[in-house]
Amino acid sequence: MKITDIRFGLLKIPLKTPFKTALRTVEAVEDIVVEVHTDTGHVGYGEAPATAVITGDTHGSILEAIRRFIGPRLIGQEIANLNRITHLIQTALEKNTSAKAAVEIAVYDLFGQLYGAPLYRMLGGGDPVITTDITISVDYIDKMVADSLSAVDRGFESLKIKVGKDIGVDIERVKAIYAAVEDRALLRLDANQGWTAKQAVYAITALEDAGVRLELVEQPVKARDLDGLKYVTEHVHTPIMADESVFGPTEVIDLIRMRAADIINIKLMKTGGLSNAIRIADIASLYGIECMIGCMLESSISVAAAVHLAVAKADAITKVDLDGPSLCAYNPVDGGVIFNESEISVTDAPGLGIRSIQGLQPIPA
Repeated sequence: MKITDIRFGLLKIPLKTPFKTALRTVEAVEDIVVEVHTDTGHVGYGEAPATAVITGDTHGSILEAIRRFIGPRLIGQEIANLNRITHLIQTALEKNTSAKAAVEIAVYDLFGQLYGAPLYRMLGGGDPVITTDITISVDYIDKMVADSLSAVDRGFESLKIKVGKDIGVDIERVKAIYAAVEDRALLRLDANQGWTAKQAVYAITALEDAGVRLELVEQPVKARDLDGLKYVTEHVHTPIMADESVFGPTEVIDLIRMRAADIINIKLMKTGGLSNAIRIADIASLYGIECMIGCMLESSISVAAAVHLAVAKADAITKVDLDGPSLCAYNPVDGGVIFNESEISVTDAPGLGIRSIQGLQPIPA
């Protein structure tokens, strides 16, 4: 099975409700879809969102990186030579992690198809059912409480609360949600780099003193402020998770050496795809560090790859934040991973199991 062509499409799916964080507000998933074609007629699918404020990738940069740098290296390559292909992708150019991720996901999809097995089995196997949290966007307190109660009623047992805009209001938001859901759900806070180190310690300590039990707080400080992240980790009881501070394996090693966080958030769009995500999970496992698997605003194409990884690396990936498809108004994918509110299950279809994608708008090569 050799790669013969790489094609592109634009996928746009409205969200059920606007997605609001300390960094941005988004009303639709609008992603680049990559199709890797082969001489056997098999097609592998990948996907990447434009997340300029996090990874620096835009639709234009994703397309340009693949067209000019990544794609030409892959034409004629044998899918069976997976390690060689991932090396060619990762060394094609610096950064551009979302573009690399989209192509890698498609290649891993084909790797599973080549051997007639679902991807998670090719990565080591596991229990093909996992449970995700759901994101509660930052908003007025009453709206966030209502959204939280609705999520709990739909069966979600973990809520990821977006904060980081106004520290005083943030504390009141979390107290109100905690009181409303009582013991029916765990709360995870995501500050999206919205606080300073001292503000984070103040806010988290205030919540701890008020009796609010949090499962974790994600990325309370700016991505590059590792000293600040370490300061927060050392001065609160609540576990602290690094997200934007960690993209690849070398950063994970630095973070572990510094003891700057308790948990690491793996996202394929940060790691540049599955190959580095696998390395991160293995490194974290060696050091006894827990990982979460997360996603950007992505559809069930690329999130499916993250699900397969989470199943195969369940010893390291103990927390799941793959609610992107649940936030979409509909699922455009025929086949693939099954998303049913908080429960996510994997079929035995080869690769990612994707048969077709509805509403895909072709982009000229």
